[in-house]
Amino acid sequence: MKTLYKSIPVGLLTVFLLAACGGGGSGDGPVGNGGPPLVVDAAGVSTFDSTVLGASLTALPKQTLSAAEQESLIFMREEEKLAHDIYAGLDVRWGVNTRVFGNIARSESTHTEAVRELLLRYALPDPANALATGLFQNTLLQGLYTQLMVTGNVSLVDALKVGAAIEEIDMIDLNQALLVMDNQDIVLVYQNLLKGSRNHLRSFVSTLANQGVTYAPQYMASADYQAIVSLPVEH
Repeated sequence: MKTLYKSIPVGLLTVFLLAACGGGGSGDGPVGNGGPPLVVDAAGVSTFDSTVLGASLTALPKQTLSAAEQESLIFMREEEKLAHDIYAGLDVRWGVNTRVFGNIARSESTHTEAVRELLLRYALPDPANALATGLFQNTLLQGLYTQLMVTGNVSLVDALKVGAAIEEIDMIDLNQALLVMDNQDIVLVYQNLLKGSRNHLRSFVSTLANQGVTYAPQYMASADYQAIVSLPVEH
């Protein structure tokens, strides 16, 4: 799971990303009576509906967790918090120029809460419990937060590139985690987190384009990146 800022072999994610990029569909897992647990607006901001997510999780069995699944949930709780905390901070700096950071920060707060629901469901410790914005138990994430906040405060373009990079990293970690996942409830949440990250990457790339900047992927293989941004927002 510690894939942040490591080189990723070209094509590693191709099968997963191409399979997932066709739109909503069955890749998002089973849903409750209220529809899909992820609500997507016209701009691609992708927010979990806690009521629908709760119903979806209740409908699925609780399965024995492997050590890898436990580690993944604990790590992903803080990785999603990292996205929220950075976007909230960059909204303070750049919110007068663009709404993208504030909108996606609010969405990301529901992403980290979705993972927290899984921690509660399996009685696992919550590493983010009572931690203030910008604080993390995981030292790798703590260092990454500091580094990305410094970069994101340089200019609006740098901040938008930080946002896109976070979504790339998030997708890489989620896809690698899914290689060892068989619990249906975790797969449901992670597949929807992936959809959210794909949509949010599209939002940052589009906002950069409005600034006259063509974004080049920093961590994903170019083919995997193009497979995402060449398609419209997924609902």
